[in-house]
Amino acid sequence: MDLRPSDVKLAPAPGGCLVTGAAGLCGRRLVEMLSEAGAKLVVGFDRAPQPTGMHALKIKPGCELRWVQGDLAEKQDVMNAFESCKGEIDCVFHMAALVGPYHAHDAYYRVNYHGTLHVIDACRKFNVRNVVMSSSPSTRMDGSDVVWKREDELSIRPPGQFLEAYAESKAMGEEALRQACDGEKLLAVIVAPHQVYGPFDNLFLPNFLRRAKSLRIFGDGENKISLCYVDNYCHALILGSVALFPGSPVLGKFYIATDGPPQKLWYLLDRAITELTPHPSLFSKTKVPYSIMMGIARICQAINGVFGTSIALRPFVVKMLTIERTFNIANIQTDFGYQPLYSFDEAFPATLNWYANTREFWDTL
Repeated sequence: MDLRPSDVKLAPAPGGCLVTGAAGLCGRRLVEMLSEAGAKLVVGFDRAPQPTGMHALKIKPGCELRWVQGDLAEKQDVMNAFESCKGEIDCVFHMAALVGPYHAHDAYYRVNYHGTLHVIDACRKFNVRNVVMSSSPSTRMDGSDVVWKREDELSIRPPGQFLEAYAESKAMGEEALRQACDGEKLLAVIVAPHQVYGPFDNLFLPNFLRRAKSLRIFGDGENKISLCYVDNYCHALILGSVALFPGSPVLGKFYIATDGPPQKLWYLLDRAITELTPHPSLFSKTKVPYSIMMGIARICQAINGVFGTSIALRPFVVKMLTIERTFNIANIQTDFGYQPLYSFDEAFPATLNWYANTREFWDTL
């Protein structure tokens, strides 16, 4: 789904690229946009097979796509992916991660931390100098409101003070890459979206759409968040690769990409639910106060701990659905020359239209 006018150009892509997590929401779109931006070779690495059917990747003529199936947590699999394109890769886009708060605790560290170490080791062995890593603003969040903050106004949480294992493991991966970035043999930058959305998203909007019948607004429903359309994020990643050169001011730094102005979370969820499901507006139902919702979430968390269940509602979820999460993107605009390709007012309706025409994707997950 390309909304771009013909006169809007992408930044030039590296000639040879390797994308970890190439079957995921952001990875698959990045593969496509790298081909659109002039890459001659894109190597997709993922545990999943190359997408086919309605999921098939759209690669522009003149770009070769090679798919390598393997596990980021297995060092030899990562080495095999690099071996398959030895001498042909100019930049690695490290997108693969275990996301969400519902996986086994140790799995996050195997994938998000040790997997990043494997990418670093492979870059050193095969002399790949440039790495753009995907991360998350949650590495800098303590559960309180974040109101229009720049990255330099936020710090990685201290050890043991992360809201979830996902955030801690991503932060550990960030730190490992930052230490490996020596400004000469390995150049790296870290870029994160906040609340990414778009076609083929199977986490954010689908989770709410499938729960629309029973869903209620947590709190007053007026909290704002920053969002990032998947194409805007991939655009930022490609710009990050352009900015990697010895002496660059971006080396080792962390940046956040968004659509720009924040949106009211519950209003956009309500729009999706009323347009895509037969259920009534969330605002026609009784809202649940934050204190009550948090109490229920703590009970659910205790039940999970005692009985080994996987009840989705937990304190982290309640916090994320009630706090302000808005980010000022002045730094990435200055250092990358980033401007969103699409506004929220363009991208969100297009996303809802995609969901309306692909119900078999999100309604059966």
